[in-house]
Amino acid sequence: MLIVLHTTIAIVLVILLIIRFKVDPIISLVLASLYLGLASGIGFGKTVDAITGGFGDIMAKIGLLIGFGVLMGALLHAMGAFKTMVEALVRVVPPGKLPYALAMALATIFPSIYVDVQVVLAAPVARSSAPFIGKRGLPFLAGALGTGIFCGYVFVIPGLAAISIAGLLKVPLGTYLLYGIVIGPLTALITVWVFGRMLAMGWWKADRDEEESQALTESEQADDHVAADRRPSLLLSLLPIIVPLLMIAFGAFAELLDFSNDVIAFIGDANVALFLGLVGAYVMARRFIGTTQTNDAFADGLHTTGEILLVTGIGGSLGAVIKATGLAKVLGGLFSVNESAPVILSILLAWVIAAVLHLAIGSVSVAAITAAGIIAPILGSIQVEPVVIGLAIASGSLFALQVNSNFFWMFKSLLGLSTQGSLKTMTTVTTIASIVSLPLAMAAAIIA
Repeated sequence: MLIVLHTTIAIVLVILLIIRFKVDPIISLVLASLYLGLASGIGFGKTVDAITGGFGDIMAKIGLLIGFGVLMGALLHAMGAFKTMVEALVRVVPPGKLPYALAMALATIFPSIYVDVQVVLAAPVARSSAPFIGKRGLPFLAGALGTGIFCGYVFVIPGLAAISIAGLLKVPLGTYLLYGIVIGPLTALITVWVFGRMLAMGWWKADRDEEESQALTESEQADDHVAADRRPSLLLSLLPIIVPLLMIAFGAFAELLDFSNDVIAFIGDANVALFLGLVGAYVMARRFIGTTQTNDAFADGLHTTGEILLVTGIGGSLGAVIKATGLAKVLGGLFSVNESAPVILSILLAWVIAAVLHLAIGSVSVAAITAAGIIAPILGSIQVEPVVIGLAIASGSLFALQVNSNFFWMFKSLLGLSTQGSLKTMTTVTTIASIVSLPLAMAAAIIA
């Protein structure tokens, strides 16, 4: 139990240092990682190994994705492509409905194995669309973005968490999808509505909750000043985004349906797909704004990339230290499921396991996979359909994404929010979505 206490102290320490004492997130995260490693007893050497190893693991997984994605976004901004997209979007969707449209698109049309790809590609669209909604536009769209990404990730195939839960609990993917494609989008819509009401009641304070990145600001100013006749068409503007997503989706479904090979895996690799998108954006930028402005936009993107990579990687370091403490095993040992437990209690227990794991570990997918791994061996003794238990785990794994998640820091930097603003958007909407989806999972027990 001391490990749980020290983990809680470490997370609270990060939040207090950043919000109360205005300490830079990088310093705060390293201090919290050092405290947790030493206080939990894993030793000096293993603490340093976890910090450096966690940073390296995150960079190996998503470093290039962030770099390629941010550079592509900077180029698209510089040539006015995002302005073209947003103008087309607001012609089709009324400004007040933009957050709902964004959340639904991310949860249903573009559920991705790589949530990092989604946030890198969608964040500039959200930022560019925000002025059409008004002074609460940025937080509303940021919340919708986070909601859509993770509702798709845990409930809709081919989201990694959804696939992992179904696989570990031996639920047919088609069966999981039938329930998830209803619960995921419905949860997203309700969450966005609730969050919108909170914003209307004064939840957001722009002077404290927004923290513009200078590089992003310069790119967006360039986007605003590109004349309409010098911008790429809507189709050209979308190609660097749509083509990588289609490549990734093709690779994912090929693996799911067991017809993948080395060539298909190469085409569907997220790093390859985003690099192709970056090359496409670079060629377009040279054509529409010339070599000098293209190089300037690229330099702005590199400046932003370094900032995001460092804070994201160190966010991964804290997660690695938490993992090294053995917290997942401690939490797993706290729970046991009795075959005489009522249906609702079993569903609640599955939700709690996943929620507590996510709070502690900071990864939606790891929380979902660990919770499913804990429950799978005793699934036969639970008087609930496996798909319902899986939906409850998915619901719980959404709960309160916060500072020990590397995604949290990516989200913060890409949306131009302060740490407090990220807690008031990302952490808030994932908490709401987790609570909203729980009764929906319970309702599924009646049908299953």
